[in-house]
Amino acid sequence: MTLEEKFWQMFMIPGDLSIGKEKLKHGIFGFQISSKGKKDNVAEQMMDYGSSGSAEQMANEINEIQRYFLEETRLGIPIIPFNEALHGLARDGATTFPQAIALAATWDTTLVSDVARAITKETKTRGIRQILSPVLNIARDVRWGRTEETYGEDPYLTSQMGLSFISQFEKEGVITTPKHFVANVGAGGRDSYPISFNERLLEEIYFPAFKTVFQKAGARSVMTSYNSLDGTPCTSNEWLLRKKLKEEWGFKGFVISDAGATGGANVLHFTAKDYAGATEDAVEAGLDVMFQTSYNHYPLFWEAYKTGMVDIKAIDEAVSRILTAKFELGLFENPYVDAKEAAKWNGHKNHRELAKIAAYKSMVLLKNENEILPINKSTKKVALIGYDVKAGRLGGYSGPGNNIISMYDGVVNKIGKDHVLYAPGVLLKAENNKTITSDYLLTTDEKGNISNGLKGAYFDNIKLSGTPKVERIDKQIKFGWTLFSPHEDLPYDWFSVRWTGKLKAPKTGVFNIGIEGNDGYRLYLDGKLIIDNWQKQSYSTITKSFSFEEGKEYDLKIEFFESAGNAKFNLVWDAFVENKWKQQIVDAVEIAKKSEVAVVVAGIHEGEFQDRALLALPGHQEELIKAVVATGKPTVVVLVGGSAITMANWKHDVDGILMAWYSGENGGNGFADILFGDENPAGRLPITFPVDEAQCPLYYNNKPTGRGDNYHNLTGQPLFPFGFGLSYTSFEYSDLKFSKNNIQPEDSVNITCTIKNVGKTNGDEVVQLYIRDELASVARPIKELKGFQRISIKAGEQQNVTFQLGPEELSMLDKDLKRLVESGDFRIMIGASSKDIRLRGILNVK
Repeated sequence: MTLEEKFWQMFMIPGDLSIGKEKLKHGIFGFQISSKGKKDNVAEQMMDYGSSGSAEQMANEINEIQRYFLEETRLGIPIIPFNEALHGLARDGATTFPQAIALAATWDTTLVSDVARAITKETKTRGIRQILSPVLNIARDVRWGRTEETYGEDPYLTSQMGLSFISQFEKEGVITTPKHFVANVGAGGRDSYPISFNERLLEEIYFPAFKTVFQKAGARSVMTSYNSLDGTPCTSNEWLLRKKLKEEWGFKGFVISDAGATGGANVLHFTAKDYAGATEDAVEAGLDVMFQTSYNHYPLFWEAYKTGMVDIKAIDEAVSRILTAKFELGLFENPYVDAKEAAKWNGHKNHRELAKIAAYKSMVLLKNENEILPINKSTKKVALIGYDVKAGRLGGYSGPGNNIISMYDGVVNKIGKDHVLYAPGVLLKAENNKTITSDYLLTTDEKGNISNGLKGAYFDNIKLSGTPKVERIDKQIKFGWTLFSPHEDLPYDWFSVRWTGKLKAPKTGVFNIGIEGNDGYRLYLDGKLIIDNWQKQSYSTITKSFSFEEGKEYDLKIEFFESAGNAKFNLVWDAFVENKWKQQIVDAVEIAKKSEVAVVVAGIHEGEFQDRALLALPGHQEELIKAVVATGKPTVVVLVGGSAITMANWKHDVDGILMAWYSGENGGNGFADILFGDENPAGRLPITFPVDEAQCPLYYNNKPTGRGDNYHNLTGQPLFPFGFGLSYTSFEYSDLKFSKNNIQPEDSVNITCTIKNVGKTNGDEVVQLYIRDELASVARPIKELKGFQRISIKAGEQQNVTFQLGPEELSMLDKDLKRLVESGDFRIMIGASSKDIRLRGILNVK
């Protein structure tokens, strides 16, 4: 192979043959073939290449692409078509299942396997042979906006879910790419923040799920995270990628970067002076494939190859791994698919039914005072209130879904439209100041020509002095120069700007106008300085009232300087802020008064680059809940989201609380099954819900503090613990037995107990087994999940449950990080959550 051919086997992008066949003569690793899809996350927005239409059309397109590379390029190397499939293939026509965190909340590995098998069928029949999923990061801080994409906070639960999901793809010849290796959230629950975890913490918490899916499920790829680990970007971390992953663990697959992380991330970490240096660092450290968002980026990386910067041995090793995978997939012998099969299986009715089952199995009942739930189907009027009643939100990294069944649809399907009252409630976000658009900003040039926008004069200093380096018309003053500068001729952290022009009033009245963004600005209106904030301190919103006359044009001047980088700047006013929320609450209250029971559906905003500093319901949703409660009507709150929500202001006021997550395209029918008792809720929390975000990070399996864990004005206890969830029935635990009480370190033991349904309703129970090492050579967690089973028991009946514990579950890392089973007593705990332990005994290891 030529050097160019090797390079292109290490380069993956979104796209297709439309970028030009002449550009692809040397081959390529693979394409992400796009379709319309739902672009509600950063990565998907960056990689939107238009629509490929139906599943059949996509299959035909992929066949055409494969035919070109096999028949018209010198080496005839097929590509690996890849895509996202976190909870369903993220493309038109594919079934959308409940979000990953919801799948984890089922605590049902068999169900997760069934879901993965369905997604595999819809993926492979299109010709897609690699998915950039699942997310195996441990969500120990629920402020992280991508918690929804994970399987929760626990390494054991995450390992079992990952194993169930990945196994189905790999055995059918679709490569999985667990991500983001090794952690993607740092201090404050912020995405891609640097992490400084010691090896013990990595081995105990963050490595196990990855290690499990590589060694037991055969995952053949892995994606690195954007952040740095102990000072070195994960994308170029030799200890992580080469020594730990490839050498110590024996990983035979290939490592890909996150989108744009090769070079871009390294340069932004300031560990490489340019993209060529970053490429050299990454490939020689063990990265095999560079994932970029555009073909046009390739010269940035090719430079390191053509100038001989990258060790040829590292290149050859990477290409060997990639070609091995292509041969293993059978792409050389069987590169094409039957497009009719894609049409048959994508959106299949059985998959849709499975999506409903997964939805109701995932929902977690958090409160049920006076048995408000289930609601009797004969109830004359049920009020459904809230934005998410009809929104049908699917969560991040989703396709558009097929015929989405909202909660409203599901309830109407269940009891009929005549028995349902609806009010939209309030929006998820409070209506704040709005950006002033170009319609009201005017600039007149020297020739008298009028343009929409303001004239910006940009200086390469912070004093607005000298001759501007850049002059241009900015349509609106809304900028987020977080990663780059306003212009390539300006330093990203040392510049100033003066904007001038006219502001045309849309109507007569007194409006508030000002800036939302970084400090360091002055705002002049009609020749007067109305805001003087010429210092660098923080990010804030400052507005001043001003009397406007409709149609009148006012001189406008804004000055801004940035001396530290990460600049955000937005010119705003409240001229179009209507504050409808108060009337919306009044309307909701009227609906509630006419009902026998009120169901308020409330949700959160989160996602990639959407971390949450505050965990309460956003906007005016809490006011909405309290207003509905004040009617005296029984009130149930249903929560839509993928992470924890604080609820101290209203939890004790409502009768019921149900966590519905993002429940997928058929979630509304699953929700109705739970709401009216056709199904009994048995979902369990895969994350800890804190009382207040000030407790974060908060997780169940912490190590002993050596003292206490309370605050003087708050306890260290959660609002809802890991593993928690209520039922419409009750279960009794009894008869804990060990097959033997004393074992050798290499032995296994069977642990049994009896679970009886002592209520009047059939239902599922999630039986959870935790252990605690009573005395160890190093500090161990106060509790560790080591087994779980979701079982179905009819009312009045009982069932025996058996767990097996062996060296894998009982082992630990000693002071030298050597894995072993130490002698001593282990406390065995079986219960309904991490806090609700029903049975306990002692197992001795000699």
